[in-house]
Amino acid sequence: MPDVTRRMLSLLASLQTGRSFGGGELAARLGVSPRTLRRDVDRLREYGYPVETRPGPGGHYRLTAGAVMPPLMLEDDEAIAVLLGLAALAATGSADEGSVDEAATRAYGKVEQYLPKRLRHRIARVRSSLETSEVRAPSTSAGDLGELADAIAARQVVAFDYERKDGTASSRRVEPYRQVHHLQRWFLLGWDLDRGDWRVFRTDRLSGLRLSTSRFEPRPAPPAVDYLIEGIGKDRQPVVFVIEGPPGPVAEAFRHDTVELSALDDGRTRVALRLDTWQWPLVTLAFLDADFTIEAPDAFREGFSRFAERLRAAVHN
Repeated sequence: MPDVTRRMLSLLASLQTGRSFGGGELAARLGVSPRTLRRDVDRLREYGYPVETRPGPGGHYRLTAGAVMPPLMLEDDEAIAVLLGLAALAATGSADEGSVDEAATRAYGKVEQYLPKRLRHRIARVRSSLETSEVRAPSTSAGDLGELADAIAARQVVAFDYERKDGTASSRRVEPYRQVHHLQRWFLLGWDLDRGDWRVFRTDRLSGLRLSTSRFEPRPAPPAVDYLIEGIGKDRQPVVFVIEGPPGPVAEAFRHDTVELSALDDGRTRVALRLDTWQWPLVTLAFLDADFTIEAPDAFREGFSRFAERLRAAVHN
């Protein structure tokens, strides 16, 4: 950590105790000269922290109380990253009241008031220059995500009603371990107490979340993202495409899929994925505009062959 950053944090920590400090006492506490102390106090004021100064005998430095939230000490690029992150999150879901996307929309409009004055004009310009395309995704409760985080930290058992993909509902009691954000969806990895096994739950499909007073001792948990991806693909068929092209364009084409890419020595790219149906990758392959070969189960190869015949017939009619 740079010395100036360390000094600023130490100065802020001292002032946030609520005490009034004489200049000499505060300079000695921080191990700096009075001149450096004055410069650091001026920096704090630039960041928006209201430091009161009383000069002369009996003078002091004191952080004025009364602010609901102190200004955020963010660098320019950090502030822009926060704003862009909120904008991206706000572009997903249905903006239902209490959802993550709706909360992000509200926070997006408020964040600038907690930033130092020197950043507010830049943030206002970023806001006015930015548009985001809407990416439809299920709406997830921000409150549920917060409560699950509390339960994971406190090792509390949670209970909820859960609706499966086929519409059937059941009550679950779960030891929560991790939350996962994957392909615009929120998931919970937990140990299902009634089924005695690890389960992954779509957070947007649970309701009536309740934190139990029961606590649990942690079990050795699988890597959450790997377990989720493996579970999503367990009923799918493995398919491999070897594409006559470099990994960059291939990765961009398959950006919405969970794939394993391998660059081959001759400039080709190997793409491994798991599919529900052979139709799924056709549009992606068409947009790549590159030759390829297929390694797939017989049923998928037959599907590709039939479709190729249909295309050929359509072109020659």
